[in-house]
Amino acid sequence: MATSLKSTPSVTVFRGFPEKGCYIWSPFVTKLEARLRFGNMNYNVDVGSPLKSPRGKLPYITLERDGQSQSMSDSTLIAKTFIESRYLEDLNCRLSPVEKAQDLSLKALLEDKLYFYQGHERWVVNYYAMRAKILASIPWPVQVIVGNIIYNKNARNLQGQGTGGFSAQEIATFRQEIWESVNSLVSAAHAQHRDREGPFWVWGGDAPTEADAVLFGFVVSALICGAAPETKQIVNSYPALVEYARRIHDKYFPDYQLWE
Repeated sequence: MATSLKSTPSVTVFRGFPEKGCYIWSPFVTKLEARLRFGNMNYNVDVGSPLKSPRGKLPYITLERDGQSQSMSDSTLIAKTFIESRYLEDLNCRLSPVEKAQDLSLKALLEDKLYFYQGHERWVVNYYAMRAKILASIPWPVQVIVGNIIYNKNARNLQGQGTGGFSAQEIATFRQEIWESVNSLVSAAHAQHRDREGPFWVWGGDAPTEADAVLFGFVVSALICGAAPETKQIVNSYPALVEYARRIHDKYFPDYQLWE
């Protein structure tokens, strides 16, 4: 039996970009927005800044309730807090222990492996395109200075995490393998629900799991990021992945511009 939920508080999601009515390049921002929309939670969006984020990263939120304001960051911890506070339903509450482990494994594959492989494509292979987008609001001379700081930080992170120890070709192969594996999952789910209207979900069930919010965020990010052309080409080559994202978009994000 589902736990009764509390009334929705006032939530603002800080995405780091001024654009509204569209997705942005970060998979974690779209993941959080999808998670809120899966739970029918209304929210506002604003620009914000990593300097104002509790953990120094995007996305983060402010939660207004009982006349007080609270800031939180990290998309996973935000969703977890909302579930524990009964603002959101636990999407995985009906899963068996084995299914929960599988769901967590898929999330880890995307967030702890693919994210870094795609970070290499964005911040190393296509650095200038990434810098132009991320630092568009900063004057040109400052872009160069700040861009170098961000580049060096990302390079150190990739080296420490392990991705930086591989060649560009090896990393590209790893990216391809992950998307190929994910496409196999989504294709199997699509085959089960080919004739059904509306979204279908990665494990083939009738409702999303927590992994669906993550996967949707990564697919959308791949389709719109101008600093990751190889990833965009890979994802576009898998019709089931694109259809998966489009159906979720049509139901949950009809107010957002669809990717080209």
